[in-house]
Amino acid sequence: MTTPGLPESLIPTLPGEHYTDPEIFRLEQERIFETMWFCAARSSDLAKPGAFRTVDVGRESVLLSRSRNGSVRAFYNVCRHRGAKLCTQESGQVKRSFQCPYHAWTYDLDGKLVAAPNLTKMPDVGRTEYGLAPVSVREWLGYVWVCLAEDPPSFDESVIQDIVDRLGDADAIVGYDMENLEVGKRIVYDVKANWKLIIENFMECYHCATIHPELTEVLPEFADGFAAQYYVGHGAEFGGDVQGFTVDGSAGLDRIPGVSEDQDRRYYAITVRPQVFINLVPDHVIFHRMYPVAADRTIVECDWLYLPHVVESGKDVSRSVELFDRVNRQDFDACERCQPAMSSRLYAKGGVLVPSEHHIGEFHDWVQARIGNH
Repeated sequence: MTTPGLPESLIPTLPGEHYTDPEIFRLEQERIFETMWFCAARSSDLAKPGAFRTVDVGRESVLLSRSRNGSVRAFYNVCRHRGAKLCTQESGQVKRSFQCPYHAWTYDLDGKLVAAPNLTKMPDVGRTEYGLAPVSVREWLGYVWVCLAEDPPSFDESVIQDIVDRLGDADAIVGYDMENLEVGKRIVYDVKANWKLIIENFMECYHCATIHPELTEVLPEFADGFAAQYYVGHGAEFGGDVQGFTVDGSAGLDRIPGVSEDQDRRYYAITVRPQVFINLVPDHVIFHRMYPVAADRTIVECDWLYLPHVVESGKDVSRSVELFDRVNRQDFDACERCQPAMSSRLYAKGGVLVPSEHHIGEFHDWVQARIGNH
């Protein structure tokens, strides 16, 4: 759709306030991150019963833990007594229970209230009713996904559908066997930019020839500026002289056995709304998840996943890590250069998208539909 006053080749972006206004960010937290399935942690971060991790989802702190039967449980990280934050550490290990540091109300790994000072004198207090408040949770692709909504959307019709829309078939990602890969490297980036700027950057390659020399050497078709990675089922092909998805194009590591011949020597990029990027290559998977902190700040946690024997043997993964670490830093630097200008009077009505970026307009429409037009 064209906009009056703009050439047909250009469509408008969101206005600048969408990247700076705390009220718009609050609406995004409330109506996007607190209502959709949110990728919270790698399952292996909760390796055994009693392992826990706390994660901010929208405006809420969520406690993830591994129960005694091996399942993952998720709860609001709030004591049911007086509202104290139950776990203040980002991660850790408990033996059999969580105890509030304020009044010592104690909950087992399934969230049941099991002890409190003078609890035996309060026989009318239900141990389950006053247990931790649960959050919907499921594991998929080796990650823990949570949803704060009382009636969560269909996982198949939201998360898995984003995979289908990109690859054409949900089974196309199964061969990468992500749940059985191991984390060979994790890097956490503190990006001083709005979460939407990061998604918009990931969705287009108009910038690739300018700021990603290493990536375009490995994936030459990215140099033409078109987001070929977003054609359904299309994987960007490695250059003819490129041996692997590494910073210098040298040979990678052992190919994941389930990767098909059609997927070999190809790179696939997938956006799973609202806050996940998945990058697939034959010998590893790069998995980003974003934790929006403020209108102008986003934490991005990035895992490089390899076959277990690659990690356990101590094989050198640095060349594959370095390639996308450089890409990430180049991208995040670009986003941080844009963020200050979002509050400029010149950007009050926004900027423009060229034809190879027009699909970003669909993302903008999706955001506005979720939060209401602003």
